[in-house]
Amino acid sequence: MAKTALILGGSGKIGSHSSRAFHARGWTVRHYDRKSADMVRAARGVDIIVNGLNPPAYHDWARLIPAITKDVIAAAQASGATVIVPGNVYNIGAEGGEWSESTPHAPVSRKGVIREEMERAYEASGVRTVVLRAGNFIVPERTDDVMSLLLLRSLPSAKVTLAGAPGVQQAYCYVPDWARAAVLLAEIRDQLQPFEDIPFPGHAFTAEDLRLFLERELGRPIGFAKLPWWMFSLMAPFWELAREMLEMRYLWDTPHTLSGEKLRQLLPEYRPTALEEVLRGAIPPEVRSSIAPRAAAA
Repeated sequence: MAKTALILGGSGKIGSHSSRAFHARGWTVRHYDRKSADMVRAARGVDIIVNGLNPPAYHDWARLIPAITKDVIAAAQASGATVIVPGNVYNIGAEGGEWSESTPHAPVSRKGVIREEMERAYEASGVRTVVLRAGNFIVPERTDDVMSLLLLRSLPSAKVTLAGAPGVQQAYCYVPDWARAAVLLAEIRDQLQPFEDIPFPGHAFTAEDLRLFLERELGRPIGFAKLPWWMFSLMAPFWELAREMLEMRYLWDTPHTLSGEKLRQLLPEYRPTALEEVLRGAIPPEVRSSIAPRAAAA
C-alpha cells in the first residue's frame, strides 16, 4: 500500500504531531503551504490528507471553515486521497453522557452548526473521510492548549481555574495519541466505510480530579480560581474571542465522555498514553521545578 500523507497546517497542534506520527510509521510526509501552494496540486499522488487547518481563536469560522472544507474536498477528489479530520464535540449538543458515533447531533451553538455542516459536506462529496472526534486538546510543549490557557493558568499561584463546576467530567484529547490513532486508521483505510465517525476516547477527568493529582504531584495544597465569565461578557462586544468562548460555556457544565468502543474494535493494538503522564507533562516548567522530592520520585 502506498504511504504518502499531505499534512495541512503543519505548524499547528494537529499538523505538527500528525507529521511526527506519520514519519514514525514510515510514511512519506508532505506539507501544504497555503501562502504559496495550490492545494489540488499539492495533493497529487497522496493517499491521505490530514486536515489540520483551523482558524485561530475561532476567528471568522462562518466564512473560513466552509472555504477550507471546499478546498480540501477538491484536493481529495482530484487525488483520490482519504481525508482525516479532527472532529470535535460541538455538533452533539448539551445533553450529557457518554457520546458515541450513534449519539444524535443537536448542536446548540453557532459553531456547532458550522461544524455539523462541514461534516455533512464531506459526507455528501463522496470523498472518503474519517472524522476522528475528540475533546479538549492537551498538547505537550505548547502554551496555546486548554491546559495552558485555562485550567493551569493560575497554577503558579497554586490554583486550578474553573470554567464550570469542579465535579463536571470533560473529555480531553492528548494530541500525540490522536495522531498515532490517525496513522493506524490511515493504514486500514481500505477496510473503513466511505464516511466514518469515530470517537476518540482520550481521557476524561474533572477539575477536582486534576486538583487532587496536582496536590499529590507538587506536594502542596491546590485550590480553585473561577474563570471571570463576567469579564468576557463585558468584553464580548469588542473582543471576538470573548464572544466565541461565551458561546461554548455550556460545555463546561455538560458532563461528557467519548466512547472508546468503536476505536477499540478498529484498532485493538492501540494504547493511549497514561493519564498521569499526560497531566505530569502539562505542568509548566516553572512550577515543575518546585515539585517536592517525594512526588518527583513517585
